[in-house]
Amino acid sequence: MARPRGDSGPRSPVSGRGTAVPVPARGVTLVEILIVLTIAGTLMALAFPRAQLSLDRISVRAAAGDLAATLHSARALALAGRAAVAVDLDSNGTIRVRRGAEYIFSRNIGSAHGVLLQQTRDSLTFGPLGLGHGAANLSIVVRRHAAVETVFVSRLGRIR
Repeated sequence: MARPRGDSGPRSPVSGRGTAVPVPARGVTLVEILIVLTIAGTLMALAFPRAQLSLDRISVRAAAGDLAATLHSARALALAGRAAVAVDLDSNGTIRVRRGAEYIFSRNIGSAHGVLLQQTRDSLTFGPLGLGHGAANLSIVVRRHAAVETVFVSRLGRIR
């Protein structure tokens, strides 16, 4: 069956002329947005301290590993060169490795990793056989907020 002329299809119940009346799309209310933002904010407030502690632990472990690697390198230089190698530690977190008066290398672990270093002595010397000189062991505490790790150097030159 053919449609009469001018008829474009089904008629809208609101408009009697055959033109569709636009129906507004359903949106999100302000109350719904506030509920979602409140829930998201609460979850973030609960997760942030744990995330911060994890980042602090990562920084402390990286700094302790860097410190141990520097001490291992100094010991290896003493063994390879059959000469004493000194490691100087300062309060800013800088470690300097030297043979005699000549500085071989220096590393600022404190600022590189954003940690604080506290040591029991300000220097350590590895002898030609890789043994530590001095009367006491060296312990270096690496700290950032609540995360702490300690690197020990024994009189025998062992680093752990």
